[in-house]
Amino acid sequence: MSEPEHRVKKRRPVLEVLAAIVAIALLAAGIGLFFSGDGERRDSRPIGTIDDVLALRDRDDVNVLFILVDTLRADRLGCYGYERDTSPNLDALAASGIRFAQQVSQSSWTKCSMSSLWTGLYPARTRSLRAYDVLSEQATTPAELFREAGFRTAAVWRNGWIAPNFGFSQGFEIYLSPLSPRGAKMRRIDSPNIALEGSDGDIIDSAREFLRAHGHERWFLYLHMMDVHQYAYSEDTALFGTNYSDSYDNSIRWVDSLLGHLFDELEQRGLRENTLIVFSSDHGEAFGEHDGEGHARNVYGEVTTTPLIMSFPFRLEPGIVVEARSENVDLWPTALELVGVPPLPDTDGQSLVPDIVAAAGGASEPDAEGIAIAHLDQSWGREQQKPRPMVSYTEGRWRLIYRAHAPKTSELYDKWQDPREQQNIADDWPEVYEDLVAKAEAYLASRPPPWGDDAPTVEIDEMQLNQLRALGYGVQ
Repeated sequence: MSEPEHRVKKRRPVLEVLAAIVAIALLAAGIGLFFSGDGERRDSRPIGTIDDVLALRDRDDVNVLFILVDTLRADRLGCYGYERDTSPNLDALAASGIRFAQQVSQSSWTKCSMSSLWTGLYPARTRSLRAYDVLSEQATTPAELFREAGFRTAAVWRNGWIAPNFGFSQGFEIYLSPLSPRGAKMRRIDSPNIALEGSDGDIIDSAREFLRAHGHERWFLYLHMMDVHQYAYSEDTALFGTNYSDSYDNSIRWVDSLLGHLFDELEQRGLRENTLIVFSSDHGEAFGEHDGEGHARNVYGEVTTTPLIMSFPFRLEPGIVVEARSENVDLWPTALELVGVPPLPDTDGQSLVPDIVAAAGGASEPDAEGIAIAHLDQSWGREQQKPRPMVSYTEGRWRLIYRAHAPKTSELYDKWQDPREQQNIADDWPEVYEDLVAKAEAYLASRPPPWGDDAPTVEIDEMQLNQLRALGYGVQ
């Protein structure tokens, strides 16, 4: 943690001079820097090229660290254009890696979104759409593929919607929800979410322990962080005010500082030069853009536009920005290809490696025909109610918000002219509207997943229901 504010102010001139001297020396030596809440940090990775990215698949020493920050919308990170300094570590990660500029999650609710992310299938095919649905045990997950390829596999998580009984532990040797032994004092605004026990510091502690025990082996480690979801942060990261939106930014800064310490750990253990870091989110968060706050209520852009950053065992100078539209269903088809692990079967997602190569070659224009789908059953938490599918279907410049239970209330937006989706132009473009409605309906009638047309469910006991309600969800 950083020092108390009054002490930092007294020492700032000296620290700035020292930091400048160190920065000049390191730059002269060709050594990069990344940042944490405590200042500048060393990055000893060599400089690489797109050829090194493509050659990763031939190496047998590359680990994979998958970090998912729950409820993180892309436009609150500096590397995605945000004016506040919420994410210095992640910005540095993107600056020397690959950032995907138009990433879309497949839902605004964690379980539905994560089912798609892990399988590469759209929600209509995973069949994991409602509170009691389970990801089929017949599904193939990346963790299973990594384990078969000889990786040690571990996950540390704090969100009850990805608990083992919902099918998400498949392929993991360790699937751990950490206790909170230290009782960290965290500030939480009176947010839409009830406080969740512990903090993401517990996840970082568990990750460090895993690296201590298994860092000498080849590993795949998944960290699912929750403090941004809970608007939780420390006094050291209370930089931006006290309302909901400010507190959300404070929590991002807090989680970013924790990640800085984790990146330090990799560096100190000599693991940074053989680790691929994949950073993403399951969905975003609304702050009144469409008359509501939070998430898991609709599929507008503020709750489905998420970050995707990849950082390699080497630095890319400059970093690569992929402007083409991409989706969370593309994440594992891409990462698995990069490290030479066999692909997931029969996915809707596609590898983004061709887009990476194109961007590295100078392509800067977004894919005009790119398609993205997000899906939420708006009655997902009410077992007695009939399904109410809400689908966003994006193609090129157009984005349809389709309500299957009330089709005439569907909306059409021009993302080029109206990126915040404020002006419904369905009446102005009837042919575009009808074409996208037909495509959304065809999506809802998608073929079954590779494992068949089963839709397993699970009983949720009262204790787990209360844990899920503690996340701010009204499950009935």
